[in-house]
Amino acid sequence: MRSPMLEGKVALITGGASGIGECTAKLFSQHGAKVAIADIHDELGHSITNSIGPSNSTYIHCDVTNENHVKSTIDKTISTYGKLDIMFNNAGISDDRMKPRIMDIEKTDFERVLSINVTGVFLGMKHASRVMVPARGGTIISMASVASGIGGSATHAYTCSKHAVVGLTRNLAVELGQFGIRVNCLSPYALATPLSKKHMGYDDEGLEAAMNHIANLKGTTLKAIDVANAALFLASDEAKYVSGQNLFIDGGFGIATSAFKLFKYPEYS
Repeated sequence: MRSPMLEGKVALITGGASGIGECTAKLFSQHGAKVAIADIHDELGHSITNSIGPSNSTYIHCDVTNENHVKSTIDKTISTYGKLDIMFNNAGISDDRMKPRIMDIEKTDFERVLSINVTGVFLGMKHASRVMVPARGGTIISMASVASGIGGSATHAYTCSKHAVVGLTRNLAVELGQFGIRVNCLSPYALATPLSKKHMGYDDEGLEAAMNHIANLKGTTLKAIDVANAALFLASDEAKYVSGQNLFIDGGFGIATSAFKLFKYPEYS
C-alpha cells in the first residue's frame, strides 16, 4: 500500500464544510495530515470534524472577507497544531442571480463575488505567508476555475475573480520562492457541488448530465475527489518543484473552440 503523502503535515482549508473543501479535508486526513476546517457553516463544519475525528481535525468559524477572522483562524491553527504547512484557499461563491449582460449587473453583486473570491484569497495568502516565511517553507493552493482561462463560460464577476486568483498566484509564487514556499492554483471544470447546484438550479444528476453534454472528454464525469486528488498532489512533496502554476482539471474543455468541429467523428454503432 502506498504510504501517506502528507504524513506529519498541517493543512488549513477554507470553505471546508462542503463540496470540494469537505472532500479535500477528508482526503488530506487519510494521507496523514492534521486538518483545520474554516467555514461559516458551523453545523456542517463540526459534522465534518466529527467524521474525520477530533484528534485529527478542528473546525474554526471564519468569514474569509474579514481579515481579523482569517488572521485568528491561522493563529488558532498554529496554536492547535504548532505549524501550518498547507493553506488551501478554497472558499468561493458564484453570482446568486445569473445576469449575463453587464448592463444588468448591480455594483453590489459584482463586489460581493470579488470580496470572497479575490479578497478572501488575498487574505488567506497574506496570513499564510506571515507564518510560512519565518518557517522557510509551506505550500499555498487556491481555487480558480476553468473560467480563469477562457471567456464566456461564466458571469463577468465570477470570470473576473478567477482570472484574479491566477494573477495573485503567479505574483506570490515569485515573491515567496526565495523562502522555499510553493504557490499554485486549481482550475476545475463544472461539477456537482452545493454551490454549483444552487447556482445552476440542477440536482446532482441533472447538472452532471448538462455538463457531460458539452464536455470535451467523454466517458467520464468530473467529481469532487478528482479535484481533491489534484490538491493532494500540489500539497505533497511529489510536487516539490511545482510553483506558479494553474492546474486545469477540465478534460481539455478550456483548449477547445466549440465553433470548430474539425475533429467531430461520425457516430459508430
